[in-house]
Amino acid sequence: MDEAVQRIEQSADPRHPRRWRRLLRNILLGLLGMIVLAWVILFVTKGRFLKHPVEGLASRALGREVRVAGDFQLYFAPFHLRFVADRLSVANPAWADKPMLFTADHVEARIAALSMIVGRRRFYSLDLVGGAGDLEFDRAHTANTWTFGTGGKGGKPFEFPRIDTATVRGTAVRFRDPRMPLVADLRIDPIRSTDARIGRAVGVTGSGTLRATPFTLAARLLSPDATVNRGANQLTLTAHAANNIIDVAGTLPTIADFEDVPLQVRARGRNMAELLNIIGVAIPRTRTYRLHAQLVKKGEAYRFTRLAGSFGDSDVAGRLTVTNGARVRLDSALTTRTLDIVDAAPFIGYNPDIVAAQGVSAAAAATGAGPQRILPDAALPVATMRAFDAGLRWTIGRLRSKNLPISDMDLTLALDRGRLALSPFTFTMARGHVASDLLFDTRQRPSFDRYDIRLSPTPLGHLLAGYGVAEAGTSGIVRGRIQLEGRGDTIHDSLATGHGRIAFVLPAGSFWTRNVQLAELDVGTFVQKMFEHKLEKPVTINCGLIGFTVRDGVAAADPILIDTSKNVILGRGGFSFRTEAIDLAIRADGKKFSLFSGQSPVGIGGHFAAPTLAVVSPQLLGRAGAGLGLAILAAPPAAILAFIDPGDAKATACGPVLAGATAAAQRTTKGAPRDDVGHGTTAKEENGHKSGGERKSQRKKFLGIF
Repeated sequence: MDEAVQRIEQSADPRHPRRWRRLLRNILLGLLGMIVLAWVILFVTKGRFLKHPVEGLASRALGREVRVAGDFQLYFAPFHLRFVADRLSVANPAWADKPMLFTADHVEARIAALSMIVGRRRFYSLDLVGGAGDLEFDRAHTANTWTFGTGGKGGKPFEFPRIDTATVRGTAVRFRDPRMPLVADLRIDPIRSTDARIGRAVGVTGSGTLRATPFTLAARLLSPDATVNRGANQLTLTAHAANNIIDVAGTLPTIADFEDVPLQVRARGRNMAELLNIIGVAIPRTRTYRLHAQLVKKGEAYRFTRLAGSFGDSDVAGRLTVTNGARVRLDSALTTRTLDIVDAAPFIGYNPDIVAAQGVSAAAAATGAGPQRILPDAALPVATMRAFDAGLRWTIGRLRSKNLPISDMDLTLALDRGRLALSPFTFTMARGHVASDLLFDTRQRPSFDRYDIRLSPTPLGHLLAGYGVAEAGTSGIVRGRIQLEGRGDTIHDSLATGHGRIAFVLPAGSFWTRNVQLAELDVGTFVQKMFEHKLEKPVTINCGLIGFTVRDGVAAADPILIDTSKNVILGRGGFSFRTEAIDLAIRADGKKFSLFSGQSPVGIGGHFAAPTLAVVSPQLLGRAGAGLGLAILAAPPAAILAFIDPGDAKATACGPVLAGATAAAQRTTKGAPRDDVGHGTTAKEENGHKSGGERKSQRKKFLGIF
C-alpha cells in the first residue's frame, strides 16, 4: 500500500514531463542526425550503393526487370533528388518481340522529392541521351508493352511526369503490330523544352514494313506539350510505299492509339493496285490516281468514308471498309459518274497505260499474247485471291467510248476464298439491257470459268451507230445470249477451252436497203435502185439468227441464217478463241430474179484484231471465167447468163430461228429441213462437209496446228 502511494506521488512530480520532452527531443535530434548523416552519405557516395535496391523496388513496382548497367546516382542536391543512370534498361513482357521496352545511354534528372510520394510526378529537369523505346501489341491485341501489369494486361499505361526543362537527343522508337502486320522504326528530332513547354512541333522520321512492303515516313507532332501532358495529339504524317504517297492528319487521344478517331487521309500514285497490294488485296491495275477519305478505326475494321477522287480519266466516290481479321476482307460501295473505256481495260487484263498509248493489240502483247491477238493472257492473281475476301457494289453512270453506247452499269462482286463472282453485272447498251453472271473459281485447278451474258432487245441502228451504220432506215432489233464454260487462269485460256453456245436473234424489222444489197452483191438490183433513187427504201427482215456452237474453244456457225423480204442470207465457217482466227463465208440467195448477180460468198477472214473482207471469192472468179468463156464462144451478151440469179432461195420458218435453235432444227416455210445451213461445223461448203484443203487450212487457222 505504501509503495503504491509512493509511485503515485512520483508520477505527480513536475519534473517528469521534462524527461518525456527530452526523450522526444533526443529522438527527433537523432532522426534529424540520421537524415543529415544519410544526406551526407548520399551526397558523398552519390547514392551509388542504392543501385541494386532501387533496381529491385522498380522491378517489383513495374512488374518488369529494371537494370542499370553503368553508373548510378541517387541523392539530394541539396533538396531535390538528383538521378543519374547510364545504360538504363526496362524489360518487355516475355511475349514481346524485343527484350527491352526502353533503353537509354544516359539519363540525368532533378526530381521534386515529394512528387514521388503524392500527386503527379514532377521533373525540374531531364537530360535523355540515346533513348530507345519498343512499343508492341501482342498478336491478339489484348496487351501491349507500355501497359504495366501482369503480361501488359490489367495495369496502367505509362504516365509522363511534368517536365519543366528537358533536353532529349538521339531518341528512337520502334512500333510493332503483328496483326497488320506492321513494324516501324522511328527517329525523333532533338527536343528542348523550357517552362514545361516544348513549343515548336517535333519531327519524326523513319522506315518500316507493312505486310512485307517497305515504306518511309515523315511526321510532325504539332502539339508536343499536350502529348507530354497526356492531352490531345495533333499530328501530320506523310508515308511513301510502293510508288504511293499517303498523307494522314488528325488528333489522337494518346500518341499510340487511334481507335474511333477520325483521320483525314489522302493517297496518290501511279497505280491503285500497288496501294491495295500493300495490305494483300488484289484489284485490276489503274492509271494515275488521287483519292481522299476520312478513316476511322474500330476494332479490326478500318472504315474509309466520304471517299472521293479519280483514276485515269474516271471519277470514283463512296465508302470502303478493310477488316484486318484472320482473313483480310474488303467491303465497298462505289459510284462513278463517268468511266473512261481506257480505265475499264484493266478489268479484262489490259494495262491501261499501254492501251492509251499504243492500242489494244500492244496491250494484249504485253500480257504475253501472241501476234495478232487481242484476248489478254494476264493471269488471275490466284494466290492473292485466295488470301482475302471481298464484297463490292459499284454503279457507273456511263462508259466514255466512241463506239460503245454503254450506260447505267451496276456491278455486284463477291470474292470468297478464291471464288470470284460478278453477279449480277448489268448495263444499258444502245437502249437495250445487258444482264450477265460471271464466275471465276480459282479453288479448282485450273480455274473453272463461266460466262452467261444476256442481251435484251436492242435497236441495231443505235448499237452500230459508232461503226458507221446510219440509224435512219435501220429499225431492226437484236437480242441474244452467250453461255460458255471453260478452264484457265486467263481470259484467253478460259475461252480457248470453252464449250457452249452463242446466239443472237433478229426479230422482224428493217435494214437500210443498201446494206442488204451490198451483202447480196446483186449488182443488177443495186444499179436499178441507183437509177430509181430508192437507195434508202427499207427492206424488211422477217427473222434472223447468228448462232455459234463452241467446242474446245472453236466456234462453228450453227447457223447464220437471216430471212428478209428479198433474200436469204446464209453463213458458214467459224472462228477460234484459241488463235483468234476467223474463217467465215456469207452468202445471200435472192428470192427474186436478178439479171446480174454475183451470188457468191463474201469471205470474212483475218483475226479478231484485224478482220478482213474478201468480196471477190473463188466462186465469183469461177463464174466470171464461165462468163468469159460464153462471151468468147457465143457473144458478149451471153456472158450475162453466168451471173443470172433465178431467185429460188427458200423462205425460212421463223419459229426455230426466233428460238435460237441449232442448224439441225431449221426449217423452210413448208416444213422441210433446210439443207443449206450446214451441220454446226466450221465447213464452208453448202453440204456442210469440209474438203481436204479446207480441213488443213482450218486446222492451221483455228488450232494453230501446221
